[in-house]
Amino acid sequence: MPKPELPNPEFMDAIRRLAAKIEASLPKVDEPVKMVVAGGAAVHYYTAYRVSADVDAVFSKRLLLPDDLEVVWKDADGKPRLLYLDKQYNDTFALMHEDYVSDAIPCTELNTGKRKIHVYFLSPVDLAVSKLSRYEAVDQEDIRALAARGLVNAVAVRARAEEALGAYVGEMSRIKTSIKLACKMIDAAQHKPAGKH
Repeated sequence: MPKPELPNPEFMDAIRRLAAKIEASLPKVDEPVKMVVAGGAAVHYYTAYRVSADVDAVFSKRLLLPDDLEVVWKDADGKPRLLYLDKQYNDTFALMHEDYVSDAIPCTELNTGKRKIHVYFLSPVDLAVSKLSRYEAVDQEDIRALAARGLVNAVAVRARAEEALGAYVGEMSRIKTSIKLACKMIDAAQHKPAGKH
């Protein structure tokens, strides 16, 4: 897999501080808790393309999370930004492959020392697949950004999405159309003539 572009170091520090706040709220745990980041935060991690104010994440254990899970950080232009954990995020509304948690990519920059929270990011293919159920303009741009950087291809996205359809609870004809359109867009993004953006 091609190496992802480096996100803003301040953004990575904000994720680290957010994870530390979650960690501080945990009772004593025997094993580390896996935090799998999806959505715009994961897109930024892989592409440095856009920055999201919220962090969509699922955890390997049920957690009672506090309300103040937010941190302030500065972007590359020095502009203050807020990053918060979206406690309303629910992975059951998206098209997700059953193996997305086990296939998530560990974040070596953040998983250091004796941390209780281990941060992972959805794999690029699972991240693209997760965008298909809503498939609005921002989702399309996210998939295009992953494709343009060589992090996903149409064959892998189609195969993973079709494997995930068995557990999908949404409207099938719509999601199948989204898969078809996304794969066409991915092919187009990866076969642009030189000099075109």
